[in-house]
Amino acid sequence: MDLQDQLKIFFPKHKPSEPEKPNEGYKGIWMQEAPIICKYEKRKGKPITILEGYTGAIEDFKALTKELKKKLSVGGSFKDGKIIIQGDFRDKIMQILKEKGFSVKRVGG
Repeated sequence: MDLQDQLKIFFPKHKPSEPEKPNEGYKGIWMQEAPIICKYEKRKGKPITILEGYTGAIEDFKALTKELKKKLSVGGSFKDGKIIIQGDFRDKIMQILKEKGFSVKRVGG
């Protein structure tokens, strides 16, 4: 007699519920009309890639930041409505965003 059978004896009217499925990523991300601006800068002699111009929810942009950092295996942050990625990854970032359906505009260099 296993644990489930013992519990049925003690609680005969109880019906076990199905386990909840975890939320698989974000699905309802806001697609905008204006392109996201992808630019390159150097700060303290180190290259960075900056994404700005997203008009949707901040939570969606933060989730996008996390996904980009994970796919590129680099550091970065989300500050003041901008995604800052360490290194020059403009081409890869633009390709990832275009696959997701965003329009991207490259600025500088």
